[in-house]
Amino acid sequence: MNPVTSELLRKTVHVSMGGFALLLRFLTPGQAALCACFALGFNLFVLHRLTQRALLRREEKALGYSLGIALYPAAVLALIVVFRARLELAAAVWGLIAFGDGMASVFGITLRGPKLPWNAAKTWAGFSAFVLWGTAASSFLLRFTQQGALDAPKTWIGPSFLAVGAHGPNFEPAFLIAGCFAAALLAAFAESLPPGVDDNILVPLVGGAALYAATLVDPQRLVDLSPILLRHAVIGAAVNVLLAVGAYTARGVDRSGALCGCCLGVALYAFAEWRGFTLLLLFFVLGTACTKIGYAKKAILGIAQEKGGRRGAKNAIANVGAGVLFAFLAVATPHHTLFALALVAAFATAAADTVSSEIGQAFGRTTYLVTNFKGVPAGTDGAVSLEGTLAGIAASAVLAAFAAATSLITWPAAAVVVVAAFVGTILESYLGAALGRTNAVDNEVMNFTNTLAGGLAAMGLSLLL
Repeated sequence: MNPVTSELLRKTVHVSMGGFALLLRFLTPGQAALCACFALGFNLFVLHRLTQRALLRREEKALGYSLGIALYPAAVLALIVVFRARLELAAAVWGLIAFGDGMASVFGITLRGPKLPWNAAKTWAGFSAFVLWGTAASSFLLRFTQQGALDAPKTWIGPSFLAVGAHGPNFEPAFLIAGCFAAALLAAFAESLPPGVDDNILVPLVGGAALYAATLVDPQRLVDLSPILLRHAVIGAAVNVLLAVGAYTARGVDRSGALCGCCLGVALYAFAEWRGFTLLLLFFVLGTACTKIGYAKKAILGIAQEKGGRRGAKNAIANVGAGVLFAFLAVATPHHTLFALALVAAFATAAADTVSSEIGQAFGRTTYLVTNFKGVPAGTDGAVSLEGTLAGIAASAVLAAFAAATSLITWPAAAVVVVAAFVGTILESYLGAALGRTNAVDNEVMNFTNTLAGGLAAMGLSLLL
């Protein structure tokens, strides 16, 4: 069997397994988890014997098993456990895994066509198929599972997107489709990146987080605030165009970075006004300045920021994406204070990570790995130094102090931000040390992860305190 036929057969099985998501309408969380455990055991010990290893890729046949095929039911099991009180969300994310990811591969293999600019191994046909099929499948499965609670009340199915219970008569399909479309788009983008993380981990992680966040959104708030948001967006557009041109002229960003950064800046200004936007400016100024400091030395050592320190679209998304997401949730949900704290922490984490890395590479006397505390050369993935760590803490404190001084957060919350930023940077260093040598994840993925982790850590600490 040739590789293309084998891959199409594999994806046919992958997609068809999504049909079992229909059962979540009728099963309890415990029953669903048992079924997922059975599927995991079947894939590990029985499937390849029945198929005579026809589903294994060439590089997997020497091993005798497929990590991806094992991770599929494991991911479903994790979804059922995490969303045990909201099985309709587990069903929707399962739809993203089975139909979104599966059909992306099918269309990408059969139609091919233009490549994605950020990953030549992926095509626009596959990306579009993921979004369309993922949106349709997740919307259908979510609503289908929720209707089970209308037939007979179930405590493990929730009122996502105003769909069941007292909100049933007010159900608006547009809310459901918009939420699932956003989740499918984000999951498709994550799947299209070249980090080396298996799709059966990345898609449910991103899709599940996006769908849960979508359930928190109050559409009426956005409708009521739309005139204000539009006015802020217009102001943000005028400001960001000027800043993008200036940053490009100053060689702080390349063309893609200027365009992407401008779009993200407009969104940030619309949702967080001038205070949130100033956090982005502080991060950019601090990061750019520290990148330029000692650049000649870094270039000689081969550890300098690429393109002469210019940052591109991937850098912009990695460092700003989480902050924009938190800014949106601060406006669109009833939890403004909590998500505003996460917004500040995300940018403080980005500033701390960039400043600590650049200052550490330029002035760090001793650098070591956080995993084993062994000394390593400057610029090694996951390496930290005392000088860089202190500079990073100072950078996060600057952003936290500005946010507190402008009443975006309280002064006690500013201390939480500094701690959360430190947690995020340590996580990034740990991931870099543990995974960097195998190129399992690229730098942009780790940057996005640590800013997201910084924001979530601030929320967690705030709730605990």
